[in-house]
Amino acid sequence: MSKLVNLVKLSVGSESPESLAVWQEAKIAQSEDGLPRHVTRMWPKREKELLNGGSIFWVIKGSIQCRQRVLRLDEVFGSDGIRRCAIVLDPEITLTEIALRRPFQGWRYLNPEDSPADLRGSRKQDDDIPTELAAALAEIGVR
Repeated sequence: MSKLVNLVKLSVGSESPESLAVWQEAKIAQSEDGLPRHVTRMWPKREKELLNGGSIFWVIKGSIQCRQRVLRLDEVFGSDGIRRCAIVLDPEITLTEIALRRPFQGWRYLNPEDSPADLRGSRKQDDDIPTELAAALAEIGVR
């Protein structure tokens, strides 16, 4: 059985999972088939593990707040002629438990056992808690 790995990436400019979704609806953020994508310079060396059901976990305002399943990796070339990797994503954004993350460049691998859990159905119906408060609660271990 093949292993699984996830990615973690900063969602620069996003204020919330909802604003990430709005950005991904823009034509510039989509692949030719209309699916959201994130273009990066580096091609994941652990491609097989990532495509075995992996997700990209989005860091928004200092904490992981959501994830999207990775569907495929497409080769794209920029206007400069340089080869890049388009990480093509499932359009469904799944909310996760809040997990604090310091800023970093690029993306990082994230093992499943270190990945925040998806919010359970009952938690999705909770009143929205401000991100700053959720992050503070996560910092002291309250979920």
